[in-house]
Amino acid sequence: MSRRVIVKWRPPLWFVIAGTLAAVFMLPLLGIAYFRVAGGVLGWGETSWLIGLMAFLVTAILGFLLWRLVLRPVEALTTYAKGVAEGGAADAPVHFGTPEISQLGAAVGRMHTVLQARTDVLRSYADHVTHELKSPLTVIAGAAELLRDPAMAQADRAALLDRVEAATKRMNALLEAQHALAQAQEPMPTGTCRLSDVSQGAQVIRDGVLPINGDAMRLVMAHLMGNAKAHGATQVTAEFTGDTVVGSDNGSGISDGNRDRIFDPFFTTRRDAGGAGMGLAIVSRMLAAQGASIALGEGSGATFVITV
Repeated sequence: MSRRVIVKWRPPLWFVIAGTLAAVFMLPLLGIAYFRVAGGVLGWGETSWLIGLMAFLVTAILGFLLWRLVLRPVEALTTYAKGVAEGGAADAPVHFGTPEISQLGAAVGRMHTVLQARTDVLRSYADHVTHELKSPLTVIAGAAELLRDPAMAQADRAALLDRVEAATKRMNALLEAQHALAQAQEPMPTGTCRLSDVSQGAQVIRDGVLPINGDAMRLVMAHLMGNAKAHGATQVTAEFTGDTVVGSDNGSGISDGNRDRIFDPFFTTRRDAGGAGMGLAIVSRMLAAQGASIALGEGSGATFVITV
């Protein structure tokens, strides 16, 4: 995960380049002017050595500034990018030279965070999908073997077909959830939206403009509203406090044993009702793609805190 870039005042890159070019341009002119003014006092040899020393000092200072403000940050950022590409544990640099390079470093860090999150989701999906799909596949395989028996009673045959149908629906739900998760990882344009415009029926206690794409936030609120209704909620409220959106409902809430797992892919307390357990994982991914995050808050029902 990328670390926060430490922002300190540094001259902009155009100023560094302009200052270097100005020094290169002015140094010969200063030497010529000095020759005309003091050439007859020190003599040609001493004056040449003095101007050479001045040129060396100015060059050394300019070289140090260019190394400190440009070369070193670029090398650190290159090392970080190589480490990420090679899959190693690379610490993101937090000190940069000019503001332009600082912005580049922050952008690279955000890109790494997004890509790492996508990789984690894919790895998590690969870990879970075998187990989740194995159960309905076992049901279908077992039912197919039993259905080969021509002497099977009609009632037993109908029961097996019902199990096959339920297993098929379960597999279809899992595949649709995986497709929705993949879509949630697709980049969406950034933007802003007003909470009341995307509330999806939630009662807005305090309105405000969120730095989140309206379509993404609308889908997030739709997921949260669906979960609230599925757990018996009759009222859902949403409140914007400047940097967070707090959504609360009066439903049955989330048990202590499930609080640490609700954002895990495929975790659901509604498996018998066909729940795929991907809703909150999708919500988390959508918000992460917008630079926001979601966490479980405290409340009598279910309370979610979205940090924007």
